Amino acid sequence: MTDPEAQLASRVLMIRPVRFESNPLTALSNRFQGKSDADPEAQQLAALREFDGLVDALRGAGIEVFVVEDTPEPHTPDSIFPNNWISLHADGRVVLYPMEARNRRTERRPDIIELLDDKLGLTITEVVDLTEHEDSGHYLEGTGSMVLDRANRIAYACLSSRTHFDPLGDFAQRLNYEVVAFDAVDREGVAIYHTNVLMNVGEEVAVICDEAIVRQEQRHAVLAQLRDTGHEVISLSYDQLDAFAGNMLELQNSQGERVVAMSQQAFESLNETQLSVFRANGRIVSVPINSIEDSAGGSVRCMLAEIHLP
Repeated sequence: MTDPEAQLASRVLMIRPVRFESNPLTALSNRFQGKSDADPEAQQLAALREFDGLVDALRGAGIEVFVVEDTPEPHTPDSIFPNNWISLHADGRVVLYPMEARNRRTERRPDIIELLDDKLGLTITEVVDLTEHEDSGHYLEGTGSMVLDRANRIAYACLSSRTHFDPLGDFAQRLNYEVVAFDAVDREGVAIYHTNVLMNVGEEVAVICDEAIVRQEQRHAVLAQLRDTGHEVISLSYDQLDAFAGNMLELQNSQGERVVAMSQQAFESLNETQLSVFRANGRIVSVPINSIEDSAGGSVRCMLAEIHLP
């Protein structure tokens, strides 16, 4: 039996970029990226400005942000998205994940795990290494591939070239999670690359672009699971999905207040009825990160690796 885990983290890990740019090795599976025609130097400058703005906004809302500088070599254009290679759990376990793009695998840094121990005094009981699945061409890109309901031990996962059953089952068995897997596509019928693009599970509120779930029985099962675990469900449209409204993250600040972090683009896509639910639920933090979204096809949630370590 696994001890209960709080759904919301009060501190996050963020990686400050040094050579950020649209990654050619991820472009085939991520149709959200590659919308910027800026050169790499301009992409890096814009991303750095937006990154620092998000850090300031989160700290201003009472969230503890642990920033680690990226290194120039090896070149890791997507290092700004650490939640794909690491997750940090309340029982002291750290999980390392198998990633599809070869140049993303070098984002995994043992020194960062050591810093969590040395600098923050956190307890790490075990490193669960799932990366051997890369050898057989099977991938699971952390809390991009899975949206975790930590309190109820449920891992929601839309299957894609970056999310496969074998490592998903391995994760579930080792960390005692139930898997709710489904197929989801964009409006053009192409598989959605990461689950955290179309949904997020907070403490009491969940958002999901449920029309993206292909099979009706899967859609009903996902919505029923969310409601059965006590969540108020906000349905997102495809337009809101494209604006990264699914890529938000609910946190808890030092005063115990809920904080929902999202991009300005995501915020502006929400209607007044949806916003009223979020405002009743907690505090909204939204910042413009259009350059990061356009270049790399990821948004605020992708930039945050929650630190649940004791």
